[in-house]
Amino acid sequence: MTSSHTPSLYRERLLQERAQLLQRIAEQRGGLVSRADMAAEHDVRSLDDRAQAISERNDEFAMNEHETAELGDIEAALERMDAGTYGQCTDCGVTIPPARLNAYPTAKRCIDCQTVAEQRR
Repeated sequence: MTSSHTPSLYRERLLQERAQLLQRIAEQRGGLVSRADMAAEHDVRSLDDRAQAISERNDEFAMNEHETAELGDIEAALERMDAGTYGQCTDCGVTIPPARLNAYPTAKRCIDCQTVAEQRR
């Protein structure tokens, strides 16, 4: 990692993002509520509201999956920091440019490898 990569600044940013994400998850759920509790809340509605409840539940699960993935990316970036590999592409080992890390601090691949990975999907 070059001197332009300041791991402590990235770590601080990632920790802040993680704290904000966890707070947002808690607020969206009305507190620390489990997925099962969220689903049960929707199931007690009348049959007339069933379609709306299903739609809301699906939206909540989709948001939860996205936020869970985002949280996983943050944790993985912090683990790479601890391992001393943060800022190195996990596929080819090249140094990820600081501009990419500034824009996307959880980046695990250089742009070329990320492009290839996205084309495989």
